[in-house]
Amino acid sequence: MSQETRQKIANNVKKYRAIKNYKREELSLLLGFDNSYISKLERKSINITIDKLEQIANALEVDIIDLLK
Repeated sequence: MSQETRQKIANNVKKYRAIKNYKREELSLLLGFDNSYISKLERKSINITIDKLEQIANALEVDIIDLLK
């Protein structure tokens, strides 16, 4: 995954998480992910799988494509 794509995903997860008023830890807990997963994602430290991206989109109540724009 390119750095540009990781940046888009990170920015959009932050944006929609803020709209839902979720802290990183709350979103991780809701999803059943490791406590630091969302933090790593937002820092562009990891490559996310499409499955996990879909889970995050569902939790944030957005289309998966919104996280890639």
